[in-house]
Amino acid sequence: MRPEPSTSPSSLVRALGPTGLLGAAWTAGPAVCGTLLLVNLGPVSEWLLLHPSLGLALFTVAFVLGAGLGFLPTYAQSILGGWVFGLPLGLPAALVGFTGGGLLGYHVARRVSKDRVEERIDHNPKARAIRDAFVGRGPWRTLLIVVLLRLPPNSPFALANLAMAAAGVPLPAFLAGTFLGMLPRTAVAVALAAAAAATGAEDIQTFVRHQGPGLLVAGVVGGMAVLGVIGAIARRALRHVTA
Repeated sequence: MRPEPSTSPSSLVRALGPTGLLGAAWTAGPAVCGTLLLVNLGPVSEWLLLHPSLGLALFTVAFVLGAGLGFLPTYAQSILGGWVFGLPLGLPAALVGFTGGGLLGYHVARRVSKDRVEERIDHNPKARAIRDAFVGRGPWRTLLIVVLLRLPPNSPFALANLAMAAAGVPLPAFLAGTFLGMLPRTAVAVALAAAAAATGAEDIQTFVRHQGPGLLVAGVVGGMAVLGVIGAIARRALRHVTA
């Protein structure tokens, strides 16, 4: 009988190889770059508004690349879209952005991970059981699980791309589930940013100075409360589906 591979951190990193390095990059990169984007929301917004014919297209392409290559979080880019373009244009652009970013991230993750992660899963009975519950019981069940994984507001976009692609989730279920699962939190982020920009503030810092922190906190807390309820329902449903 083949011995089960060691699960120590060092052996796991060696076993995953480039996939482990990509996972580390896709953990730290979005947090750092997303903060920088929000801090510089004013200058970026001003540049996009000065180029109206190209602004929306450039924003959408940058969203796809930033999300797909794992160096910008979807929430920061959604806030930028709502701030600059409002809800009617910002939301469709963000939907295209994260769906295209998901497609790009999926192919990047598949190319980097190759068969290394799937081999590791095949050698671990518990991991194999989880993978089979995820992708081994029909396309509709897989689609539902992808949606439920994407719904919680704290679900990391790039890492989820990596995990699902490396585990062999079929691309159609991955894309459809990403679109449906990401829609609620993206809509909330775009709507809150559009409402804040409608006050005439140049950036978030100006908004806080003129409106006070209370309005910003109330909007964020309200939005997160709605998404938190959705996420809790999704996690409960996910436990039921994968039980």
